[in-house]
Amino acid sequence: MAEGARGVIVEVHTHDEGRADRLLSLGVTPGASVTMLQTFPGVVFLCDQTELAVERRVANTILVRLQETRP
Repeated sequence: MAEGARGVIVEVHTHDEGRADRLLSLGVTPGASVTMLQTFPGVVFLCDQTELAVERRVANTILVRLQETRP
């Protein structure tokens, strides 16, 4: 996702149960709205009303359906 892009979480693909539980407890769940705030050096995104910073490998486990941008 590019900075400023918005979307909705579809699924979280992690085989690490502890990581999945942690993401769920932070609100990273299917149906949650996300906005990408920063992609470098770390990944920072807004999930509903919570700002989260995660490692890139963690961010790559979150499947997001992008919302179309309007010109």
